[in-house]
Amino acid sequence: MAVVKRTSDNVLLDTALKNFYAATEEMGLEDGLVEILSRSERKTCVSIPVEMDDGTVKVFDGFRVAHSSAVGPAKGGVRFHPEVCLDECEALAFMMTWKCSLAGIPYGGGKGGVCCNPLEISPKEKERICRTFAARIEPVVGAWTDIPAPDVNTGGQEMVWFMDTISKMRGRLEPAIFTGKPIPLWGSKGRNAATGLGVATCAIELMNVLGKPVEGATVAVQGFGNVGTFAALTMIDAGAKVIAISDITGTYYCKDGLDIKKAFDHVSNHPKKLLEGFEQPGLEKRDLAALVTTECDILLPCALEGAINGKNADEVKAKYIVEGANGPITPEADAVLDGKGILIVPDFLANSGGVIGSYFEWCQDLGGFFWTQEDYNNRLLRIMKDNFKRVWDYSQNKNVKMRRAAFMAAIQRVADAVKMRGVFM
Repeated sequence: MAVVKRTSDNVLLDTALKNFYAATEEMGLEDGLVEILSRSERKTCVSIPVEMDDGTVKVFDGFRVAHSSAVGPAKGGVRFHPEVCLDECEALAFMMTWKCSLAGIPYGGGKGGVCCNPLEISPKEKERICRTFAARIEPVVGAWTDIPAPDVNTGGQEMVWFMDTISKMRGRLEPAIFTGKPIPLWGSKGRNAATGLGVATCAIELMNVLGKPVEGATVAVQGFGNVGTFAALTMIDAGAKVIAISDITGTYYCKDGLDIKKAFDHVSNHPKKLLEGFEQPGLEKRDLAALVTTECDILLPCALEGAINGKNADEVKAKYIVEGANGPITPEADAVLDGKGILIVPDFLANSGGVIGSYFEWCQDLGGFFWTQEDYNNRLLRIMKDNFKRVWDYSQNKNVKMRRAAFMAAIQRVADAVKMRGVFM
């Protein structure tokens, strides 16, 4: 019986499914395995009642999805954003499975989030949301079942609240349930910069295999959060010139190159961690949409999904794109960019530094033994370079785009695990 292909009104989930089905068709994967891997093992929805600072009670929606445990426990972040929904979390969990598989680490994909606007809640309100959300998802998370981490608008402090809440509920310390924690509380040196470092490493490796110089290459970075900042800093250290960065306050452009370290300090000291008010000689302030159409050598989309789509893809002027965000390019845009000859390094290869770094933290938490930052970064860079080479070589040998090569390699590993374990799981 032919596979009945799933579709979704959610752009991100529909994109993930289309990429998956296209890869499995080319691989000739068995229908039964396609059916299993196209669906999530567990989808959890919770309500989060919170007493606000003014004494009123507001109920937020929370979600946690585990896509696959064939290779190991689910792994993936928790985001706080007004557009968080179940389909988005499922799409992100789906992509996390392939990211973990491609990285060669013993995880499946997971993802979660809370539908809220972090700019409209106080720190105390955010703590209450975190603790109640943690309490509600406690039955489905654990060091060997599902391991959340930071994502959009969450970081080390939120992970501490999550960990502390569940540790108190279980009557024992549970440091390995959540990764991305601060260093003094079972965190790992190097984790904060891992995703951005990995994105930049893939950009540098791409230039190397193409025989192009990194020094002097122009770079535009969409999103100046955790991923974008460390990607930009790493590119600067490699000799590239970052000419444009952006966040929700707009695009900041300078043809002679931005002072990224100054911008990083500005954001670090801004009360809302924004570029708002950043100034330097030669700076041009442009609207937010202008970032992805900046003329440059390398574009690093490190913000939200769907940033490059059917409406703006034809205006992209970059030569190469390295995806720092999850799903920043829609399938329609992918086709347009391919027609323009723009080479793309896919998200679940390029931004896998974060989950590899989380794996390192998890290993250290389970063992109670912590590495130096030098050890951490050396291990991370070795894995990122090896993974990039594997996907690049596969794409060249099979004459397929890097995204398809990455999907096929990742899906095969999980499919093999499902076959070995059997259908009853």
